[in-house]
Amino acid sequence: MTEMTLTPIEISLIASQVEEEMKTIYDPEIPVNIQQLGLIYGIDVSDTGVVNVTMTLTAPGCPAAGSLPLEVEDKARDVSGVTDVKVDVVWDPPWTMD
Repeated sequence: MTEMTLTPIEISLIASQVEEEMKTIYDPEIPVNIQQLGLIYGIDVSDTGVVNVTMTLTAPGCPAAGSLPLEVEDKARDVSGVTDVKVDVVWDPPWTMD
């Protein structure tokens, strides 16, 4: 089986759709979506449809630490053209409410 290679336009479209999906996920403690909160640091799509989401949480002890990354993965996986999703939770740079 050969792997399909996405065009730059398809990659851009997938990244935009994943970003839109992130706007449907709300922090359970703050009634704002995680995209607006600035919790999503990056969305990278490979030419094979693998999506890498780099994100943070409001604090290392965040009660949603177990659920938010899984929700991010599920929402990204639902986008057409996505073949796999990897979510990296990082603490640098630390999140601030700027």
